[in-house]
Amino acid sequence: MSRLPGPSRLGDGAASKNKPDNTAFTQQRLPAWQPFLSAGYVLPTFFLLGLIFIAIGLGLYFTSNSVIEIELDYTGNNPNSSCHQCTKNGTKNCKCKLYFKVDKALSGPVFMYYELSNFYQNNRKYGVSRDDDQLNGDSDYLKKPSEYCDPFHKDQQNKPIAPCGAIANSLFNDSFVVYKVNSSGTSKVSLNGKGISWWTDYNVKFNNPKSDNGTDLKQAFEGTVKPINWPRPAYELDTNPANNGFINEDFIVWMRAAALPTFRKLYRRIDGGLQPGNYSVEINYNYPVLSFNGKKRITFSTISWMGGRNPFLGIAYLVCGSACIVTGIVMFAVYIKYQGRHVFKED
Repeated sequence: MSRLPGPSRLGDGAASKNKPDNTAFTQQRLPAWQPFLSAGYVLPTFFLLGLIFIAIGLGLYFTSNSVIEIELDYTGNNPNSSCHQCTKNGTKNCKCKLYFKVDKALSGPVFMYYELSNFYQNNRKYGVSRDDDQLNGDSDYLKKPSEYCDPFHKDQQNKPIAPCGAIANSLFNDSFVVYKVNSSGTSKVSLNGKGISWWTDYNVKFNNPKSDNGTDLKQAFEGTVKPINWPRPAYELDTNPANNGFINEDFIVWMRAAALPTFRKLYRRIDGGLQPGNYSVEINYNYPVLSFNGKKRITFSTISWMGGRNPFLGIAYLVCGSACIVTGIVMFAVYIKYQGRHVFKED
């Protein structure tokens, strides 16, 4: 009887083929290091990390506190507020004034924000109610807005809305003019509205549709209608062609939805800063907020190397550093109490 070759003979070729290379990495011969976590190493590490975190936290906290902010509430729900009258006439074509004082010179740039409270831009249905292809100037989607924009994608005559969606329809439309009040009268403070949006939004995500001649923006929007709550169509948002239509920077800033129900959005930049003295803000009060118990504020803020005022990061470092110090003290007390003590258990 003939003998069949054994399994080892049949598998020699396959085993040789699948055998890893004879290197230190593939054969797991790399040198290894396993730390020995003794008290002499762990305790100094905890104290050192704690001191580093506390030092960073103090630096961030005091830097944040060095940012000067001036907040002005102009909701108008207080009867003593000058804007209270604007809450009674449907917030249409109403103007009011707020006065504030600058005690210390605020070096430029000073950023001017508007703030809304109890406004949930993070609601999912609200957040997806937009058509990014339409906002990018795609002519195929300009007159065929996405179904996500429903019910703000077409009007009652079935004409497409541009821009469509709930975010665009609720565009913030209050406007502000700042004056410096002198003994001889008032002088307007220059507000710069250029460069207030993200570079990627202005240069990549938002573009105006193209017209036949390439310059007539009104012709480009022909066949569409304005959002329901807008007083004018998109091609008349500004007289400046470089800040009109979908590339209007106030519109672009609004379209970047906020993550929290209380949020600020950049309105203007005061490049020359604010000198000490008395100032006034003339407000075109158009945006209703009392129906959803919201609030409106204007904020003037300086910046530091870490941005605007935000004490959270500094406090977080201080808490972590303190936790490391406390943990180190507890571990050191346990080490002192039990060092040198050996407990033997007899079988």
